[in-house]
Amino acid sequence: MTSGSRHPRLGPPLPRHPGYLAAATVFAIGMAGTTLPTPLYGLYREELGFSELMVTVIFASYAVGVIATLLLVGNHSDVVGRRPVLLCALGLAAASAVCFLAEGGLPLLFAGRLLSGLSAGLLSGAGTVTVRELARPEQRSRAAFAATAANMGGLGCGPLLAGILAQYAPKPLTLPFLVHLGSVAVAGVVVLLLPETVSEPRPRARPQPPGLYVPARVRGVFAPAALAAFAGFSLLGLFTAVAPSFVSQTLDISDLAVTGVVVFSVFLASTAGQSLTGRMPVGTALPLGCLILVLGLALVGSSLWAEELPLLVAGGVCGGLGQGLAFRAGLSAVGDAAPPAHRAATISSFFVVAYAGISLPVVGVGALTMWVGLDTAGLTFTACVTVLAASAGLYLRLRPPVAEPR
Repeated sequence: MTSGSRHPRLGPPLPRHPGYLAAATVFAIGMAGTTLPTPLYGLYREELGFSELMVTVIFASYAVGVIATLLLVGNHSDVVGRRPVLLCALGLAAASAVCFLAEGGLPLLFAGRLLSGLSAGLLSGAGTVTVRELARPEQRSRAAFAATAANMGGLGCGPLLAGILAQYAPKPLTLPFLVHLGSVAVAGVVVLLLPETVSEPRPRARPQPPGLYVPARVRGVFAPAALAAFAGFSLLGLFTAVAPSFVSQTLDISDLAVTGVVVFSVFLASTAGQSLTGRMPVGTALPLGCLILVLGLALVGSSLWAEELPLLVAGGVCGGLGQGLAFRAGLSAVGDAAPPAHRAATISSFFVVAYAGISLPVVGVGALTMWVGLDTAGLTFTACVTVLAASAGLYLRLRPPVAEPR
């Protein structure tokens, strides 16, 4: 009896191809480029002379690109295949890096962030699904963690890499993007080696925008999970768009590596939170994540009031832990409940809600900063998100997510 006949349910073996960890690495490299400019905004402000509001608007252009991509082609990898979409995402990431390397003022900054958002939008759906589908059934839990860890870990590595290179290496506005271009080229080679997981891809099929598509049987899981994701991503938005200005202006810390470490700590904590999710049921992980997120937000608010860096880091770590716990639980529940033919579209809809949380409140903070200052605006933002996270946690505690029967 051959090995294939002993394991008929595992499908065709994939010994000659990279597995889900290779796909997760590609995912992480792509996402790292989306946060690479985070510690560099202060340098751009000195060079171009724009306001804090403009920083948040530039940041929001990234989120607009993500949301537009998810709404217009969020399901496209279900049709054309995963590999073409991943290659397109990496191409957009490379084009974004070229815009930043050109240093052509605000128009190219906006273009770079928009292209970065388009890349992240493609990666969020196709990357997550590819990692999950390349795993064998017995690897499913580890693959789910690898997908969310690649997302959050990649987002965290971007500011860490850029901050260290900008502080301690020459050409702070050039070298980080050159390094990223090199890593994107390597990721492209890996994608070419990955097996296609869509059984009958149609590479020339035209996109059919799904909008926000959630199959009826998934809605009982989707709504509470997406609510928790919105609250958690709001915290991530605060750190990636506003925290660098708080560190440099309010705390008077000019070391860009410190800024990178502060932002990285949030995403590292998120990854740690995700590692805990598999040890408890979704109905427990989601409300518990929201509770820990509330505690983290309270610490962040205290840091803004007391102007203390340790409190800010503690708040970021605590909040990131709660965000990661709830995020992986929600994403796993939605991905498991979604039918295979609509899995990428459903996960893309989940990320639309999440990225609305990372962008809309942050732009409000930037606008409010113009009238009341950065500290007061940050406190207002933190209070609003705290109420949202607490409400989400209470809702999830009273009404745990339940999938409709198949």
